[in-house]
Amino acid sequence: MSLVPVPPRTVTPIKTTPKLTPPPPVITTPCDPLPDPYYIGDGLRRVKPYHFTYNTHCKERWRGRTLVDIFAEEFRDRSQEYYADSISRGLIVINGKVATPATVIKNGDVISHTLHRHEPPITASPIAIVHEDADLLVINKPASIPVHPAGRYNHNSVVEILRSQYANAFNPSPCNRLDRLTSGVMFIGKHRAASERVATEIRARTVRKEYVARVVGEFPEGEIVCEKPILQISPKLGLNRVRANGKTARTVFKRLAYYPPCEDGADGQPRDGPADLPWRALRGYSIVRCMPLTGRTHQIRVHLQFLGHPIANDPIYCNQRVFGPALAAGESGGEDDEDVITRLGRMGKEEVAEAVAYHDEIVDGYQKRRGEKMTGEKCDVCGTELYSDPAPHELGIYLHARKYADEAGRWAYETELPAWALPPPGVAGPTEPTPETDPLAVDLAALGVEVDGDTEATVKESKAATAAAAIV
Repeated sequence: MSLVPVPPRTVTPIKTTPKLTPPPPVITTPCDPLPDPYYIGDGLRRVKPYHFTYNTHCKERWRGRTLVDIFAEEFRDRSQEYYADSISRGLIVINGKVATPATVIKNGDVISHTLHRHEPPITASPIAIVHEDADLLVINKPASIPVHPAGRYNHNSVVEILRSQYANAFNPSPCNRLDRLTSGVMFIGKHRAASERVATEIRARTVRKEYVARVVGEFPEGEIVCEKPILQISPKLGLNRVRANGKTARTVFKRLAYYPPCEDGADGQPRDGPADLPWRALRGYSIVRCMPLTGRTHQIRVHLQFLGHPIANDPIYCNQRVFGPALAAGESGGEDDEDVITRLGRMGKEEVAEAVAYHDEIVDGYQKRRGEKMTGEKCDVCGTELYSDPAPHELGIYLHARKYADEAGRWAYETELPAWALPPPGVAGPTEPTPETDPLAVDLAALGVEVDGDTEATVKESKAATAAAAIV
Protein backbone atom coordinates (compact mmCIF):
# COMPACT_ATOMS: atom_id res chain seq x y z
CA MET A 1 0.00 0.00 0.00
CA SER A 2 1.46 3.34 -1.06
CA LEU A 3 1.50 6.39 1.15
CA VAL A 4 -0.29 9.48 -0.17
CA PRO A 5 1.10 12.79 1.04
CA VAL A 6 -1.47 15.18 2.55
CA PRO A 7 -0.85 18.90 2.28
CA PRO A 8 -0.69 20.71 5.63
CA ARG A 9 -3.85 22.48 6.74
CA THR A 10 -3.87 26.07 7.74
CA VAL A 11 -4.98 26.49 11.36
CA THR A 12 -6.41 29.86 12.32
CA PRO A 13 -5.44 30.70 15.93
CA ILE A 14 -8.21 31.63 18.35
CA LYS A 15 -7.80 35.26 19.18
CA THR A 16 -10.32 35.43 22.02
CA THR A 17 -9.11 34.91 25.58
CA PRO A 18 -11.14 32.37 27.56
CA LYS A 19 -13.10 33.92 30.42
CA LEU A 20 -12.03 32.73 33.86
CA THR A 21 -14.40 33.14 36.77
CA PRO A 22 -12.55 34.89 39.58
CA PRO A 23 -12.76 33.28 43.01
CA PRO A 24 -15.37 34.78 45.32
CA PRO A 25 -14.09 37.40 47.73
CA VAL A 26 -13.56 36.47 51.37
CA ILE A 27 -13.40 38.41 54.59
CA THR A 28 -10.20 38.96 56.52
CA THR A 29 -9.91 38.90 60.29
CA PRO A 30 -10.09 42.31 62.01
CA CYS A 31 -6.75 43.32 63.46
CA ASP A 32 -6.57 42.30 67.10
CA PRO A 33 -2.93 42.77 68.15
CA LEU A 34 -1.70 39.56 69.74
CA PRO A 35 2.08 39.84 70.17
CA ASP A 36 1.89 37.51 73.19
CA PRO A 37 -1.59 35.97 73.51
CA TYR A 38 -0.92 33.87 76.60
CA TYR A 39 -1.26 34.58 80.29
CA ILE A 40 -1.00 32.14 83.19
CA GLY A 41 -3.26 31.95 86.23
CA ASP A 42 -4.58 29.33 88.65
CA GLY A 43 -2.48 26.65 86.97
CA LEU A 44 -4.08 27.33 83.58
CA ARG A 45 -2.79 28.78 80.31
CA ARG A 46 -5.31 31.28 78.97
CA VAL A 47 -5.81 33.36 75.84
CA LYS A 48 -7.67 36.67 75.85
CA PRO A 49 -10.79 36.62 73.63
CA TYR A 50 -10.09 37.93 70.13
CA HIS A 51 -11.81 38.38 66.79
CA PHE A 52 -11.28 35.71 64.16
CA THR A 53 -12.74 35.02 60.72
CA TYR A 54 -13.41 31.53 59.39
CA ASN A 55 -13.61 31.18 55.60
CA THR A 56 -15.26 27.94 54.52
CA HIS A 57 -15.98 26.69 51.00
CA CYS A 58 -19.40 25.18 50.39
CA LYS A 59 -19.43 21.45 51.05
CA GLU A 60 -21.43 19.13 48.84
CA ARG A 61 -23.94 18.34 51.60
CA TRP A 62 -24.59 22.07 52.08
CA ARG A 63 -25.81 22.70 48.54
CA GLY A 64 -29.43 23.78 48.35
CA ARG A 65 -29.72 24.40 52.10
CA THR A 66 -30.31 27.73 53.79
CA LEU A 67 -27.48 29.53 55.52
CA VAL A 68 -29.02 29.44 59.00
CA ASP A 69 -29.92 25.75 58.62
CA ILE A 70 -26.30 24.87 57.83
CA PHE A 71 -24.96 26.68 60.89
CA ALA A 72 -27.66 25.32 63.22
CA GLU A 73 -26.99 21.72 62.14
CA GLU A 74 -23.25 21.73 61.49
CA PHE A 75 -21.96 24.11 64.18
CA ARG A 76 -23.98 23.34 67.28
CA ASP A 77 -21.77 25.00 69.89
CA ARG A 78 -24.02 28.07 69.62
CA SER A 79 -27.76 28.54 69.31
CA GLN A 80 -29.69 29.01 66.09
CA GLU A 81 -30.75 32.44 67.39
CA TYR A 82 -27.09 33.46 67.65
CA TYR A 83 -26.42 32.46 64.04
CA ALA A 84 -29.55 34.18 62.72
CA ASP A 85 -28.56 37.37 64.55
CA SER A 86 -24.97 37.17 63.24
CA ILE A 87 -26.22 36.81 59.68
CA SER A 88 -28.53 39.80 60.09
CA ARG A 89 -25.65 41.89 61.52
CA GLY A 90 -23.33 41.00 58.64
CA LEU A 91 -20.96 38.87 60.72
CA ILE A 92 -21.74 35.87 58.51
CA VAL A 93 -21.56 36.67 54.79
CA ILE A 94 -21.45 34.79 51.48
CA ASN A 95 -18.76 35.63 48.93
CA GLY A 96 -18.06 38.85 50.84
CA LYS A 97 -21.66 40.05 50.50
CA VAL A 98 -24.39 40.43 53.11
CA ALA A 99 -26.87 37.54 53.15
CA THR A 100 -30.05 36.62 54.99
CA PRO A 101 -30.81 33.56 57.12
CA ALA A 102 -32.92 32.20 54.25
CA THR A 103 -30.19 32.56 51.61
CA VAL A 104 -29.65 29.24 49.81
CA ILE A 105 -26.05 28.05 49.50
CA LYS A 106 -24.79 26.86 46.12
CA ASN A 107 -21.65 25.21 44.81
CA GLY A 108 -18.62 27.51 44.81
CA ASP A 109 -19.85 29.79 47.59
CA VAL A 110 -17.46 30.88 50.32
CA ILE A 111 -18.98 31.50 53.74
CA SER A 112 -17.15 33.92 56.04
CA HIS A 113 -17.92 34.00 59.75
CA THR A 114 -16.31 36.65 61.95
CA LEU A 115 -16.71 36.04 65.67
CA HIS A 116 -15.28 36.98 69.01
CA ARG A 117 -13.38 33.83 69.81
CA HIS A 118 -13.19 32.42 73.34
CA GLU A 119 -10.59 29.67 73.73
CA PRO A 120 -10.91 27.26 76.65
CA PRO A 121 -8.01 27.34 79.12
CA ILE A 122 -5.56 24.45 79.21
CA THR A 123 -2.98 23.29 81.71
CA ALA A 124 -0.10 25.64 82.41
CA SER A 125 2.28 22.67 82.59
CA PRO A 126 5.14 23.25 80.12
CA ILE A 127 5.72 21.14 77.03
CA ALA A 128 8.81 19.20 78.14
CA ILE A 129 11.56 18.41 75.63
CA VAL A 130 12.60 14.74 75.59
CA HIS A 131 15.07 15.13 72.69
CA GLU A 132 16.04 17.85 70.23
CA ASP A 133 18.33 18.01 67.21
CA ALA A 134 18.50 20.02 63.99
CA ASP A 135 15.64 18.06 62.43
CA LEU A 136 13.38 16.90 65.22
CA LEU A 137 11.76 17.73 68.52
CA VAL A 138 10.56 14.88 70.74
CA ILE A 139 8.22 16.30 73.37
CA ASN A 140 6.23 15.12 76.36
CA LYS A 141 2.82 16.62 75.64
CA PRO A 142 0.81 17.52 78.75
CA ALA A 143 -2.79 16.38 78.88
CA SER A 144 -5.52 18.93 77.94
CA ILE A 145 -3.59 20.44 75.00
CA PRO A 146 -4.82 19.63 71.47
CA VAL A 147 -2.12 19.03 68.87
CA HIS A 148 -3.52 21.22 66.08
CA PRO A 149 -5.78 24.27 66.12
CA ALA A 150 -9.30 22.86 65.91
CA GLY A 151 -12.76 23.57 67.23
CA ARG A 152 -12.60 26.02 70.13
CA TYR A 153 -8.79 25.79 70.30
CA ASN A 154 -6.34 27.82 68.25
CA HIS A 155 -3.48 29.47 70.17
CA ASN A 156 -3.94 26.89 72.92
CA SER A 157 -2.53 24.04 70.84
CA VAL A 158 0.82 22.28 70.69
CA VAL A 159 1.64 23.75 67.28
CA GLU A 160 0.93 27.36 68.27
CA ILE A 161 2.56 27.13 71.71
CA LEU A 162 5.78 25.74 70.19
CA ARG A 163 5.70 28.36 67.45
CA SER A 164 5.45 31.05 70.13
CA GLN A 165 8.20 29.53 72.29
CA TYR A 166 10.60 29.27 69.36
CA ALA A 167 9.77 32.79 68.14
CA ASN A 168 8.54 31.46 64.79
CA ALA A 169 12.00 30.00 64.12
CA PHE A 170 10.31 26.99 62.52
CA ASN A 171 6.87 25.77 61.59
CA PRO A 172 6.11 22.82 63.93
CA SER A 173 5.00 19.77 61.97
CA PRO A 174 3.61 16.95 64.18
CA CYS A 175 4.52 13.45 62.99
CA ASN A 176 2.06 11.60 65.24
CA ARG A 177 -1.12 12.56 67.03
CA LEU A 178 -2.39 12.23 70.58
CA ASP A 179 -5.89 12.98 71.79
CA ARG A 180 -6.28 16.26 73.63
CA LEU A 181 -6.84 14.50 76.97
CA THR A 182 -3.88 12.14 76.50
CA SER A 183 -0.31 13.00 77.49
CA GLY A 184 3.02 11.63 76.33
CA VAL A 185 5.63 11.29 73.60
CA MET A 186 5.15 13.22 70.37
CA PHE A 187 7.47 13.83 67.40
CA ILE A 188 7.61 17.33 65.92
CA GLY A 189 9.45 17.83 62.64
CA LYS A 190 11.37 21.08 62.24
CA HIS A 191 11.10 20.86 58.47
CA ARG A 192 9.05 18.91 55.95
CA ALA A 193 11.64 16.22 55.14
CA ALA A 194 12.11 15.28 58.81
CA SER A 195 8.37 15.24 59.44
CA GLU A 196 7.68 13.02 56.43
CA ARG A 197 10.48 10.62 57.36
CA VAL A 198 9.25 10.01 60.92
CA ALA A 199 5.59 9.92 59.88
CA THR A 200 6.43 7.31 57.24
CA GLU A 201 8.18 5.13 59.82
CA ILE A 202 5.18 5.31 62.12
CA ARG A 203 2.71 4.55 59.33
CA ALA A 204 4.83 1.60 58.21
CA ARG A 205 4.39 0.16 61.72
CA THR A 206 8.10 -0.35 62.26
CA VAL A 207 7.70 1.60 65.51
CA ARG A 208 6.43 -0.02 68.72
CA LYS A 209 4.39 2.16 71.09
CA GLU A 210 3.74 1.75 74.80
CA TYR A 211 1.00 3.55 76.71
CA VAL A 212 0.32 3.51 80.45
CA ALA A 213 -3.23 3.64 81.81
CA ARG A 214 -4.86 3.70 85.23
CA VAL A 215 -7.99 1.57 85.08
CA VAL A 216 -10.87 0.62 87.31
CA GLY A 217 -10.61 -2.64 89.25
CA GLU A 218 -8.12 -5.50 89.41
CA PHE A 219 -6.79 -6.06 85.92
CA PRO A 220 -5.62 -9.67 85.33
CA GLU A 221 -1.94 -10.51 85.36
CA GLY A 222 -0.11 -11.91 82.35
CA GLU A 223 -0.41 -11.00 78.69
CA ILE A 224 -3.95 -9.99 77.75
CA VAL A 225 -4.76 -9.54 74.07
CA CYS A 226 -7.91 -7.81 72.82
CA GLU A 227 -8.62 -7.98 69.09
CA LYS A 228 -12.18 -6.67 68.98
CA PRO A 229 -12.90 -4.52 65.89
CA ILE A 230 -13.81 -0.88 66.49
CA LEU A 231 -16.45 1.19 64.69
CA GLN A 232 -16.96 4.95 64.83
CA ILE A 233 -20.52 5.43 66.07
CA SER A 234 -20.64 9.24 66.05
CA PRO A 235 -18.01 11.28 64.15
CA LYS A 236 -19.30 14.53 65.66
CA LEU A 237 -18.93 13.31 69.25
CA GLY A 238 -15.84 11.19 68.57
CA LEU A 239 -17.57 8.09 69.94
CA ASN A 240 -16.23 4.63 69.06
CA ARG A 241 -17.40 1.20 70.21
CA VAL A 242 -16.61 -2.47 69.72
CA ARG A 243 -18.61 -3.74 66.75
CA ALA A 244 -18.30 -6.84 64.57
CA ASN A 245 -18.47 -4.68 61.43
CA GLY A 246 -15.77 -2.29 62.66
CA LYS A 247 -12.14 -1.96 61.63
CA THR A 248 -9.52 -4.42 62.83
CA ALA A 249 -8.05 -3.35 66.17
CA ARG A 250 -5.61 -5.22 68.41
CA THR A 251 -4.00 -4.29 71.72
CA VAL A 252 -1.68 -6.15 74.11
CA PHE A 253 -1.98 -5.35 77.84
CA LYS A 254 0.25 -6.15 80.84
CA ARG A 255 -0.49 -5.12 84.40
CA LEU A 256 2.20 -3.15 86.22
CA ALA A 257 0.46 -2.85 89.59
CA TYR A 258 -2.85 -3.25 91.41
CA TYR A 259 -3.86 -1.13 94.39
CA PRO A 260 -6.77 -2.60 96.41
CA PRO A 261 -9.72 -0.45 97.46
CA CYS A 262 -9.60 1.76 100.49
CA GLU A 263 -13.16 2.53 101.52
CA ASP A 264 -12.39 5.57 103.66
CA GLY A 265 -10.10 7.15 101.07
CA ALA A 266 -7.10 6.86 103.38
CA ASP A 267 -4.91 5.89 100.44
CA GLY A 268 -4.53 9.60 99.80
CA GLN A 269 -5.69 9.31 96.20
CA PRO A 270 -8.26 11.79 94.86
CA ARG A 271 -11.34 10.07 93.52
CA ASP A 272 -10.90 11.53 90.06
CA GLY A 273 -13.35 11.31 87.23
CA PRO A 274 -16.89 12.44 86.46
CA ALA A 275 -17.95 11.80 90.05
CA ASP A 276 -16.71 10.53 93.40
CA LEU A 277 -18.10 7.11 92.63
CA PRO A 278 -18.32 4.54 95.41
CA TRP A 279 -18.12 1.67 92.91
CA ARG A 280 -14.68 2.90 91.86
CA ALA A 281 -13.43 3.30 95.43
CA LEU A 282 -14.59 -0.22 96.30
CA ARG A 283 -12.92 -1.87 93.30
CA GLY A 284 -9.48 -0.33 93.61
CA TYR A 285 -7.48 0.41 90.51
CA SER A 286 -4.68 -0.99 88.34
CA ILE A 287 -1.79 0.50 86.41
CA VAL A 288 -1.68 -1.19 83.00
CA ARG A 289 0.91 -0.99 80.23
CA CYS A 290 -0.59 -1.12 76.75
CA MET A 291 0.84 -1.86 73.30
CA PRO A 292 -1.52 -1.04 70.41
CA LEU A 293 -0.76 -3.16 67.33
CA THR A 294 -3.14 -1.08 65.21
CA GLY A 295 -3.95 2.62 65.30
CA ARG A 296 -7.70 3.07 65.63
CA THR A 297 -9.13 6.21 67.24
CA HIS A 298 -9.67 5.68 71.00
CA GLN A 299 -8.47 2.09 70.54
CA ILE A 300 -7.00 1.62 74.02
CA ARG A 301 -9.91 3.39 75.70
CA VAL A 302 -12.52 1.33 73.87
CA HIS A 303 -10.74 -2.00 74.40
CA LEU A 304 -10.32 -1.33 78.12
CA GLN A 305 -14.00 -0.47 78.41
CA PHE A 306 -14.96 -3.69 76.61
CA LEU A 307 -12.71 -5.69 78.92
CA GLY A 308 -14.52 -4.28 81.96
CA HIS A 309 -11.65 -2.06 83.14
CA PRO A 310 -12.16 1.42 81.65
CA ILE A 311 -9.70 4.23 82.28
CA ALA A 312 -10.68 5.46 85.74
CA ASN A 313 -11.35 9.10 84.86
CA ASP A 314 -12.38 8.73 81.21
CA PRO A 315 -15.24 11.23 80.75
CA ILE A 316 -16.75 9.13 77.95
CA TYR A 317 -16.02 5.43 78.33
CA CYS A 318 -16.06 5.39 82.15
CA ASN A 319 -19.24 7.44 82.50
CA GLN A 320 -22.29 5.75 84.00
CA ARG A 321 -24.47 8.65 82.91
CA VAL A 322 -23.72 7.66 79.33
CA PHE A 323 -23.32 3.86 79.43
CA GLY A 324 -25.16 2.80 82.58
CA PRO A 325 -23.91 0.95 85.67
CA ALA A 326 -22.09 -1.83 83.75
CA LEU A 327 -20.23 0.70 81.57
CA ALA A 328 -20.86 -1.46 78.46
CA ALA A 329 -18.41 -4.17 79.56
CA GLY A 330 -18.43 -6.99 77.02
CA GLU A 331 -21.01 -5.28 74.80
CA SER A 332 -20.64 -5.54 71.02
CA GLY A 333 -24.21 -4.95 69.81
CA GLY A 334 -25.62 -1.61 68.71
CA GLU A 335 -29.08 -1.66 70.25
CA ASP A 336 -28.47 1.32 72.55
CA ASP A 337 -26.26 3.42 70.26
CA GLU A 338 -28.84 6.17 69.70
CA ASP A 339 -29.51 6.53 73.42
CA VAL A 340 -25.78 6.64 74.17
CA ILE A 341 -25.22 9.31 71.51
CA THR A 342 -28.09 11.40 72.87
CA ARG A 343 -26.85 11.25 76.46
CA LEU A 344 -23.26 11.98 75.47
CA GLY A 345 -24.31 14.89 73.24
CA ARG A 346 -26.07 16.61 76.13
CA MET A 347 -23.12 16.44 78.50
CA GLY A 348 -21.61 19.80 79.34
CA LYS A 349 -24.68 21.72 78.19
CA GLU A 350 -27.38 20.39 80.51
CA GLU A 351 -27.81 17.68 83.08
CA VAL A 352 -29.51 14.44 82.13
CA ALA A 353 -30.85 13.30 85.48
CA GLU A 354 -34.08 12.20 83.86
CA ALA A 355 -32.12 9.74 81.71
CA VAL A 356 -30.21 8.27 84.63
CA ALA A 357 -32.72 8.19 87.45
CA TYR A 358 -31.18 4.96 88.64
CA HIS A 359 -28.16 6.81 90.02
CA ASP A 360 -29.23 10.33 91.00
CA GLU A 361 -26.63 10.35 93.77
CA ILE A 362 -23.88 9.94 91.17
CA VAL A 363 -25.30 12.83 89.13
CA ASP A 364 -25.32 15.06 92.23
CA GLY A 365 -21.70 14.14 92.94
CA TYR A 366 -20.76 14.93 89.38
CA GLN A 367 -22.40 18.35 89.55
CA LYS A 368 -20.42 19.23 92.66
CA ARG A 369 -17.10 18.23 91.07
CA ARG A 370 -17.64 19.33 87.49
CA GLY A 371 -15.74 22.43 86.51
CA GLU A 372 -16.33 23.44 82.89
CA LYS A 373 -20.01 24.08 82.29
CA MET A 374 -22.20 26.95 81.11
CA THR A 375 -22.34 29.64 83.80
CA GLY A 376 -25.38 31.55 82.56
CA GLU A 377 -23.21 34.61 81.96
CA LYS A 378 -22.54 36.14 78.56
CA CYS A 379 -19.64 37.99 76.97
CA ASP A 380 -20.09 41.79 76.99
CA VAL A 381 -18.61 42.04 73.49
CA CYS A 382 -20.38 39.27 71.56
CA GLY A 383 -23.03 37.78 73.84
CA THR A 384 -21.44 34.32 73.79
CA GLU A 385 -22.53 32.08 76.64
CA LEU A 386 -19.51 31.62 78.88
CA TYR A 387 -18.09 28.45 80.41
CA SER A 388 -16.48 28.17 83.82
CA ASP A 389 -12.90 26.95 84.14
CA PRO A 390 -12.33 23.20 83.94
CA ALA A 391 -11.53 21.43 87.20
CA PRO A 392 -8.11 19.77 87.52
CA HIS A 393 -9.57 16.30 86.97
CA GLU A 394 -11.07 17.47 83.66
CA LEU A 395 -7.74 18.48 82.12
CA GLY A 396 -6.77 14.96 81.12
CA ILE A 397 -7.33 11.26 81.51
CA TYR A 398 -5.15 8.53 82.93
CA LEU A 399 -3.62 7.59 79.57
CA HIS A 400 0.00 8.40 78.73
CA ALA A 401 2.10 7.59 75.65
CA ARG A 402 5.22 6.55 77.57
CA LYS A 403 7.53 5.13 74.91
CA TYR A 404 8.15 4.97 71.17
CA ALA A 405 10.85 2.57 69.98
CA ASP A 406 12.13 1.58 66.55
CA GLU A 407 11.72 -2.16 65.95
CA ALA A 408 15.29 -2.42 64.65
CA GLY A 409 16.66 -0.88 67.83
CA ARG A 410 18.02 2.27 66.16
CA TRP A 411 16.30 4.64 68.58
CA ALA A 412 13.87 4.82 71.49
CA TYR A 413 12.34 7.76 73.35
CA GLU A 414 10.52 7.44 76.64
CA THR A 415 9.32 9.37 79.68
CA GLU A 416 9.04 8.56 83.34
CA LEU A 417 5.79 7.24 84.74
CA PRO A 418 3.24 10.02 85.24
CA ALA A 419 2.43 10.98 88.83
CA TRP A 420 -0.97 9.25 88.75
CA ALA A 421 0.74 5.91 87.94
CA LEU A 422 2.97 5.97 91.03
CA PRO A 423 2.01 4.15 94.26
CA PRO A 424 -0.36 5.96 96.63
CA PRO A 425 1.30 7.57 99.68
CA GLY A 426 2.33 4.94 102.18
CA VAL A 427 1.65 2.05 99.79
CA ALA A 428 4.39 -0.12 98.28
CA GLY A 429 4.47 -0.42 94.51
CA PRO A 430 6.63 0.06 91.40
CA THR A 431 7.88 3.59 90.79
CA GLU A 432 9.22 2.76 87.33
CA PRO A 433 8.38 0.23 84.60
CA THR A 434 9.66 -3.29 85.23
CA PRO A 435 11.10 -5.65 82.59
CA GLU A 436 8.55 -8.34 83.51
CA THR A 437 5.63 -6.08 82.60
CA ASP A 438 7.04 -4.65 79.36
CA PRO A 439 4.46 -5.19 76.59
CA LEU A 440 7.06 -4.37 73.91
CA ALA A 441 9.00 -7.48 74.99
CA VAL A 442 6.00 -9.81 74.67
CA ASP A 443 6.53 -12.84 72.42
CA LEU A 444 3.61 -12.30 70.07
CA ALA A 445 4.09 -15.63 68.33
CA ALA A 446 3.79 -17.46 71.66
CA LEU A 447 0.44 -15.72 72.19
CA GLY A 448 -0.81 -16.85 68.81
CA VAL A 449 -0.18 -13.48 67.21
CA GLU A 450 1.05 -13.69 63.65
CA VAL A 451 2.43 -10.60 61.95
CA ASP A 452 2.05 -10.34 58.20
CA GLY A 453 4.07 -8.30 55.73
CA ASP A 454 2.17 -5.14 56.59
CA THR A 455 2.93 -5.76 60.26
CA GLU A 456 -0.79 -6.12 60.93
CA ALA A 457 -1.28 -8.67 63.68
CA THR A 458 -3.70 -11.56 63.36
CA VAL A 459 -4.68 -12.86 66.76
CA LYS A 460 -6.37 -16.20 67.10
CA GLU A 461 -10.01 -15.75 68.05
CA SER A 462 -9.90 -18.40 70.78
CA LYS A 463 -7.03 -16.61 72.55
CA ALA A 464 -8.79 -13.23 72.59
CA ALA A 465 -12.14 -14.72 73.51
CA THR A 466 -10.59 -16.52 76.47
CA ALA A 467 -8.94 -13.33 77.70
CA ALA A 468 -12.12 -11.29 77.30
CA ALA A 469 -14.20 -13.88 79.14
CA ALA A 470 -11.71 -13.97 82.01
CA ILE A 471 -11.71 -10.21 82.38
CA VAL A 472 -15.39 -9.45 81.95
